[in-house]
Amino acid sequence: MSSEARARDAMIPEPLTLEGSASAQEAGQHLTEPDVRAVYVCDDGRFVGVITRKTLVREVVAAGRDPRSTGLDEIAELPLDEAFRFLEEHDAERVPVVEDGRLVGVLSRSVLRRRLAEDEPPPPLEEL
Repeated sequence: MSSEARARDAMIPEPLTLEGSASAQEAGQHLTEPDVRAVYVCDDGRFVGVITRKTLVREVVAAGRDPRSTGLDEIAELPLDEAFRFLEEHDAERVPVVEDGRLVGVLSRSVLRRRLAEDEPPPPLEEL
């Protein structure tokens, strides 16, 4: 079996995607479906980021923005913790990162794990 076939077997067959010009309200409507945990945002076929319920709460509701006029391209994100969670959920060690059709890097679960650990404050001395 070729490596391409194995990679395809591990992919989500047709992830829910919306254009960056779609509204936060539209993403929110999709996220009410029980089997949809994330909406992938693309602009002209290029991956821009991810919208989750957490993104909508933080970037729209808590920020006091209007979900009907807030474009997904304004709030789509891929923070480190969500990137790590994505790799964990898909049991992937690495995924390629493509920008404008060019490979710009590889997102690695082990590197993300180290980076997230660096962002965590050390425990207080009395807990050591």
